[in-house]
Amino acid sequence: MEFVKPGININFVGKRRYAYAVSLLLILATVISLIIHGGPNYGVDFAGGTLVQVQFQEPTTAQDIRQGLSGTALAGATIQRFGDKDANEFLIRVQGTEQELEGISEEVQSGLESQYGQGKVEIRRVEMVGAKVGQDLRQKALFAIFYAILFIVIYISGRFEMKWLMSIVVAAVLMGAVYVASIIGAGVTGLIVLALLVTLGVCFFFKLKFALGAIIALIHDVIITLGVFSLFNIEVTLTIVAALLTIVGYSLNDTIIVFDRIRENSRRARRQDLTLTINESINQTLSRTVLTSGTTILVVLCLLFLGGPVISDFALAMTVGIIVGTYSSIYVASPILLLWPPETTAPKRHKAVPKAQPAGGRARK
Repeated sequence: MEFVKPGININFVGKRRYAYAVSLLLILATVISLIIHGGPNYGVDFAGGTLVQVQFQEPTTAQDIRQGLSGTALAGATIQRFGDKDANEFLIRVQGTEQELEGISEEVQSGLESQYGQGKVEIRRVEMVGAKVGQDLRQKALFAIFYAILFIVIYISGRFEMKWLMSIVVAAVLMGAVYVASIIGAGVTGLIVLALLVTLGVCFFFKLKFALGAIIALIHDVIITLGVFSLFNIEVTLTIVAALLTIVGYSLNDTIIVFDRIRENSRRARRQDLTLTINESINQTLSRTVLTSGTTILVVLCLLFLGGPVISDFALAMTVGIIVGTYSSIYVASPILLLWPPETTAPKRHKAVPKAQPAGGRARK
């Protein structure tokens, strides 16, 4: 089954500068949004505190709920609607230690029932995470994304460029940089940024073209997905981190398919211009890309619109990640290979073979 006709020749590489401009605008919007919001909107998993999910039998507002909680430990809590408007569900969030918020479920139940009446309030979920635990989870989530990208560098370098030893050197340099930065006292975010910059620099210096293209594409996908969550002020939780790691794997899979075809075509037509080879490879894998991304995004959209509020954020992250990941495989990862001049091989010189002389006589002048 093919949605794209064989032999199609769309000039993807020729439009790469427009794609770079779009990517830069999206990344700039992400940075501005994160600055305005003071960083990602961390959920209880990372920020610590208590989250209470409450459902009411009758429609209500956040102001009425806040009035009912005025005499409880959640008097200054953040209240927001959860799910559909008809569900009458709200999330009540407050920061505090476990000792301060002990027995909070019963206190919230009694406080709201005094406002709305007996049996008209249901506590559906209570989550409590200490500030220290939240900080540890945030650090582990950042390191999980970082190490995923690190091992991708090693795999891509060995798989496509046959430079396993060089990839080990890259990993050693990276580990050394992270160790030195940790001794100096850099924070976790600083460590991750430094490590990524060192990775990009080392890949560029050692001409690990495929690894550099894959890393830039993955960073591109994660940043833009986080930008969407920051723009709409959606919480970043452990579920979203799981979605980001899934996006990294999905985007890498699509990138590897294109890279593999580029390598095959480069071996078959060594003297062909690399721009033509990349464009030809992308067009040859376009049908597979459309089918894979299209069928996957149909499932994710079903989760987004029919899966309910619990999984909607995960589905949103996957939807954005699939779209951006497919785009980056074509317009970001592959054109990175053009940063280096093509390697030319000098033609072999053949020795002149003397003409055969006629038998039994001298050669005529």
